Amino acid sequence: MDLVYTLYIGATPEQVWDVLVSDEGVRAVFFGCTIRSGMKAGDDLAYVGPGNDGDETVHVYGKLLEVEPGRVFSYLEHPGPSYYSNHEELETRVTFTLDPVGGCTKLVLVNDKWAEGHPSYANTQEHWPMILSNIKTYAETGKTLDFGW
Repeated sequence: MDLVYTLYIGATPEQVWDVLVSDEGVRAVFFGCTIRSGMKAGDDLAYVGPGNDGDETVHVYGKLLEVEPGRVFSYLEHPGPSYYSNHEELETRVTFTLDPVGGCTKLVLVNDKWAEGHPSYANTQEHWPMILSNIKTYAETGKTLDFGW
């Protein structure tokens, strides 16, 4: 059930990292959300933005596991409370790994440790390629893709 994606981005690991964690980058590629976190291992984390509960919808929340700037960003996540009443029981792990390859960056995303019967699995499987494509496009051009939403 692990979701694993690998792509190559025409930008440095530091530029890709900035897309993953800066307010501007996250807002651009994660559909208007921002990350709320102290950005240290063990800190709480939440992606908050427009959604079911208005502009302050918590889409996912959890704990940071590893933060190595320009290299690794990993966290445990749960869907936001407005999505499922049993959101606290529904957990996965997300790990972004960045490695320089020549003049570009290899990004590997692993979304694993899915709780059995997690209702977001199919939706997540569909949306990661869109988000990753947005990360690549934004890091390379400063623009995002138009998904027609």
